[in-house]
Amino acid sequence: MKNENKIPESHWIQTLVDAHAANLSRYVTSILHDHDAAKDVVQDAFVRLWQEPRKNVEGHERPWLFRVCRNRALDYRRKGGRLQAMNSATEQTPIDAPDPQAQAEEQDNHSQLLQLVRTLPDNQQEVVRLKFQNGMSYKEIAGVTTLSVSNVGFLLHTAINTLRTRIIAL
Repeated sequence: MKNENKIPESHWIQTLVDAHAANLSRYVTSILHDHDAAKDVVQDAFVRLWQEPRKNVEGHERPWLFRVCRNRALDYRRKGGRLQAMNSATEQTPIDAPDPQAQAEEQDNHSQLLQLVRTLPDNQQEVVRLKFQNGMSYKEIAGVTTLSVSNVGFLLHTAINTLRTRIIAL
């Protein structure tokens, strides 16, 4: 048994909640377009983590959590969860620019980019969000989405080219 297993279960789970809850919530919100439902899905994923034998998850916690959240979000959506328009505030990251004009321009550019991302097909949106909002590798994205690594690369390449073309057109 690894030394990591010596960390008490509750501390291990709390560490994972602290490290991943915000990113998981943002990711699930991008799927459900409902922040409250996303919080419920993320909470359910951590309950499942608590119930899962630690040895089944340890070493690949992040992709496991994203995969569970994705599956639960898709189940929620399939079962008729009400979809609402995306609140752009849940997608935006804080801007550190002290200059208000530069900050406004950056926020406008960010909003325009998010609008362009929303025009992509769902599968492309998902891999873009996992890659750029959550910093996942192609392999981690493949694990979350059950796509092949090469398919993830293809979807990202296609999405980036589409976004580049649309940005140039603006």
